[in-house]
Amino acid sequence: MKHFVLSIAAALFAISTVFGQQAQVSEKNLRKHVTYLASDKLKGRGTGTPEERMAAEYIAKQFRKIGLSPKGDNGTFFHKFSFKKSSDPHGGVDEGAKQFSAQNVAGYLDNGAEYTIVIGAHYDHLGLGHDHNSLDANPEGKIHNGADDNASGTAGVIELARYFAKNGVKEQHNFLFLCFSGEELGLYGSKKYTETPTIDLSKVSFMVNMDMIGRLNEEKKVVVGGVGTAPDSVPTIKNLKGDLSVKLDSAGVGPSDHTS
Repeated sequence: MKHFVLSIAAALFAISTVFGQQAQVSEKNLRKHVTYLASDKLKGRGTGTPEERMAAEYIAKQFRKIGLSPKGDNGTFFHKFSFKKSSDPHGGVDEGAKQFSAQNVAGYLDNGAEYTIVIGAHYDHLGLGHDHNSLDANPEGKIHNGADDNASGTAGVIELARYFAKNGVKEQHNFLFLCFSGEELGLYGSKKYTETPTIDLSKVSFMVNMDMIGRLNEEKKVVVGGVGTAPDSVPTIKNLKGDLSVKLDSAGVGPSDHTS
């Protein structure tokens, strides 16, 4: 856990350095968030489960404690959506598919700016392995804790929210901190958010999506994707100083919520 949490802290340090500030990221906070979200109590945070709702409530509680404004539906932190989940393990059409409900969690830091930066991550995972998307040969009934995928990214969103809300600096952007559900089933939550957003998306400068930031290899390499969609960011990223080895990828799409 020590190395895992320090990996997250290093990634967050890099992000905050982009804004030209000394990071004061709390390892204690990161450890607390990851430990709870990846605990057996939450049974893998499967989309549409009671445990996923527990995770959403936890994130909302942290946003409230930090002092963010709710940016979900009807003055809440929750952006709710429904979806149909096929029972066909091969992903075929299931006319009788059962409808489920889930929620994204959205908190806003209003700096009175014209434009907003979105910092996001998905908080759902594979639950008890009933959706046939696990790498385990016999996943049924097993808790898929998902510490790296993606309690790590979710902890990062919460900690960056605290950092930017408490650093005493009025940034030149507003911030939307957005935790998605339904990513593992096909980006359901982020798709629904872009269809029914709670802010004006034409006023978003860019999104930072954090998926699986908690596991570094021996080279301490972190992949920063999407730089082809924001070429002005490349010199800043290349000039980052620290222990991380940064690999740039120009693609703006991939198997995570930034695609939405």
